Amino acid sequence: MIYCFNAAEVFQLALEIKENGRVFYELAQKKIQDPEIKKQFATLAQEEQAHMDKIKALKAESPWGSGPSTPDPENEMEVYVKATADQHVYKTCGALSVKLDTIQDVADVLKLALQFEKDSVIFFMSMQEAICEGKDRDVVDILLKEELGRVKQLSMQIQRRGYCRL
Repeated sequence: MIYCFNAAEVFQLALEIKENGRVFYELAQKKIQDPEIKKQFATLAQEEQAHMDKIKALKAESPWGSGPSTPDPENEMEVYVKATADQHVYKTCGALSVKLDTIQDVADVLKLALQFEKDSVIFFMSMQEAICEGKDRDVVDILLKEELGRVKQLSMQIQRRGYCRL
């Protein structure tokens, strides 16, 4: 059976991840000297804030109920979405601090940023499955496409700088 999850809780998890992403990009700028990467991360931090603003606006205007729109007696969708969010590299500020402490150079910070964005792609893909239809799903699709663009941007940066050879 296909379950449709109450988007309110899903979007709350997304807000937490986006906030941690914004904090990561702001703090990572302080750990590196490369002006190009500093500028790129400043832009990415602003984009994370813009994502949060989109999610908050959607949350404010959506008439969500208090639970899933399709009965889910085993809470399978909730478990699925939370498990996906909990696996995100920056789910908590504690995890973020630990990861930031491992940064030694530009290659480290770019690879960490790429992992963050890949985890975000997986999370938003899970959200697409959890939200059945309508404007909520359309917004998730837009956010997912933005995350995919970031994966491409960071991958190209890593490759261009020679940090990853195939």
